[in-house]
Amino acid sequence: MGFMETLRTYKDRILGLFSNDIGIDLGTANTLVYVKGRGIVINEPSIVAVNQKTGQVVAVGTEAKQMLGRTPAHILAVQPVVDGVISDFEVTSEMLAYLIGKAQAGHTKLLGPRVVVGVPSGITSVEMRAVRDAARSAGAREVHIIEEPMAAAIGIELPVHEPRGNMVVDIGGGTTDIGIISLGGLVNARNVRIAGDKFNTDIVSHVRNEFKMLIGEKTAEETKIAIATVTPGRLPLEVIVRGRDLVTGLPRELRVTDQDIRNAIGHSIEELVESVKEVLETTQPEIVSDVMQRGIYLAGGGALIRGIPEFLTGALGVAVIVAPDPLTAVVRGTAIVLNDLDAYRDALLKSDDELVPTE
Repeated sequence: MGFMETLRTYKDRILGLFSNDIGIDLGTANTLVYVKGRGIVINEPSIVAVNQKTGQVVAVGTEAKQMLGRTPAHILAVQPVVDGVISDFEVTSEMLAYLIGKAQAGHTKLLGPRVVVGVPSGITSVEMRAVRDAARSAGAREVHIIEEPMAAAIGIELPVHEPRGNMVVDIGGGTTDIGIISLGGLVNARNVRIAGDKFNTDIVSHVRNEFKMLIGEKTAEETKIAIATVTPGRLPLEVIVRGRDLVTGLPRELRVTDQDIRNAIGHSIEELVESVKEVLETTQPEIVSDVMQRGIYLAGGGALIRGIPEFLTGALGVAVIVAPDPLTAVVRGTAIVLNDLDAYRDALLKSDDELVPTE
């Protein structure tokens, strides 16, 4: 370790006595927050309810999600992060301020927290600046940004610094991040907008087209979690859903089976497989060989859909393994990075204002 690195390490340790270290997985569906020394303290939906008359935030997270589809005209429940990207800067700042404040409740220190935020791969410099500015306006002293496939790989303790290929597919709410990592960096990556939210809209469309009934996205998500399978199981699964009959306009109940859900999301699953294939096809053969030996790791909430690892294994010809606790892989990665920023500094994204111009 050189003199400058040693100096930086001591500085970080001293400042750590006066500020909190916080890791954030800023997801489309859920935001998870880790606080150093206390673990994952928040796992709440990325939803904010806003009073349009006053502009005031009424509720954030779990409380706001309960309002979805049930609000009066002047209260709007919104997802400020759409497809992994900040779509409403002010609301995102409010949400981050609420979450950071809640995470530090009773443990506030003299200086603002040092924050590491996980974002989708392929994020633009404008989008990156929006994340940075939102975290800073929420009170962060220092903001570091890491791509989610890298954070997930670190979180599931893959040997990211070694000269060996590691492949992670992070199926989130708004996007799926496909990344191949070697020597502490992303060798190849792709971000596709086929993930949990797309599966939900597929289910809404299928029920509308096949059964002439309209259901909400919240109902579709609950149905997906309850009975979604990519391959048929030994026993059929079914659930009762409630919505509005499009012919009579009256309330109606419907029995939906796992086969109906497979029919609904099948096309999106095939598109996801094609995206993974395209990443493998454009990767160096030595790294593909490593991936064949080590397998592909699944992270994110989509990894919990029944039968998805077996289906991907059959379609790709490579073993597909669900990571331990896939929902928290990214935020666990931010926690590891916070504990040793110097070791993972090359894995962090640099904004344009951080790049030193060459003479």
